[in-house]
Amino acid sequence: MTVLLTNPRERTRFIRFLVVGLFGAVVDFGIENLLNLSFGVPYLWAAGISFICAILSNFFWNRFWTYPDSRNKPIVRQLLQFAVVSVTGLAIRLPILKFLEPAMTARFRLLPDSLLILPADLLGENITLCIAVGIVLFWNFFVNRYWTYNDVK
Repeated sequence: MTVLLTNPRERTRFIRFLVVGLFGAVVDFGIENLLNLSFGVPYLWAAGISFICAILSNFFWNRFWTYPDSRNKPIVRQLLQFAVVSVTGLAIRLPILKFLEPAMTARFRLLPDSLLILPADLLGENITLCIAVGIVLFWNFFVNRYWTYNDVK
């Protein structure tokens, strides 16, 4: 974590990683809500599928924008490493969604509907997804930086 505070190059990479992650979050949230609301796909399945779509988007953006100087490894090898890190992130994420979402939704159900911008269930699911994404963000950045993109100085 100190490296982000002391090294301007790493700080720039982290900011780019965040921008890519924000775009990935749009992909993630958009697909999750589309699958769940429009097609009736159960929440955890929709969240898993949306996560895979975000992984692919994030890998290509990070490969070509965040770490453009990372070319010593074949792209397929990097994609596999990125996928391993991301699937581990999914393993971190799914229990958060499974166990935190009911508590979040229950809390929103206590509020009058007039105070909510979305239905309590949808708000609980999306707030839980935000928390999970935030936690997994740091896992993904540091492990990818020092394993997937370790060929970058």
